[in-house]
Amino acid sequence: MKPTPVPPTLYIEGPAFWTPTLPGWDAARAAFRGEGGLADPPAKRPSPQVLAPAERRRAPDTVALALEVAAASMAGSGRNAADVPCVFVSAHGDLSINDYMCSTLATDPTVLSPTRFHNSVHNAAVGYWTIGTGCMAASNSVSAYENSFAAGLLEAAVQCAADRSPVLLVGYDTPTVGPLTSVTDSQGLLAVALVIAPERTARSVAALDWSMDDGGGDGNPPAPLSEAAKTLAHINPMAHALGLFEALARLDEGGPPPPIGLPLSSTLSLRLQLRPIRD
Repeated sequence: MKPTPVPPTLYIEGPAFWTPTLPGWDAARAAFRGEGGLADPPAKRPSPQVLAPAERRRAPDTVALALEVAAASMAGSGRNAADVPCVFVSAHGDLSINDYMCSTLATDPTVLSPTRFHNSVHNAAVGYWTIGTGCMAASNSVSAYENSFAAGLLEAAVQCAADRSPVLLVGYDTPTVGPLTSVTDSQGLLAVALVIAPERTARSVAALDWSMDDGGGDGNPPAPLSEAAKTLAHINPMAHALGLFEALARLDEGGPPPPIGLPLSSTLSLRLQLRPIRD
């Protein structure tokens, strides 16, 4: 039996975006098109309704960010969250809790909070999501430092193409605090999400051609075009997603968008080509 080839074309549904200055995809899309500005004052951190009120208050920023965009993406796709596999991506996890844990262990380990400890792991956000939505489908948590968004997108694309099933991709990162600022520079809150589907639907917003590239100089994310994207270009590692989301926002401006190269390693990159949906 011959192996089934992996389809190179997938479809994007339900793009979602959140940062304090662009709280939601509608605001981000307008700003990336030069039709809107940054929120002033910035929005407070999101309060995801998928969590019960008590859990919502206790949830760290990573969980609040991830669940906010995950819910928005599922709403945009019109799909049932309980049925959709998911890939959650973060370069750092929760740096604030890591700083708390390290400083507490160094000073008085007896007061370390078990609640904050279980929120420190990379799969905390996806765990909250699957519990809150009753999702029994496959769930993954991916981290690859600055290449995390590309690695998560590759994971989601392969799973979607292989299983012929939609997959939710969620990416999020938060600021560095304490001594960790000498190791990595992460300056704010940023979260993105989208659903990748194997077939076009009424909710599809773009076709996505994807492939692996082992060189050719396309491994750097494209330079941002809008002033809004430029202000976020170095906010934290999840800013690597900006090229894809800015291209989604500007897809109907005429002419095919340039390909997007996202680095996966020193020698490999993920090559993406968006195409508008044609009737």
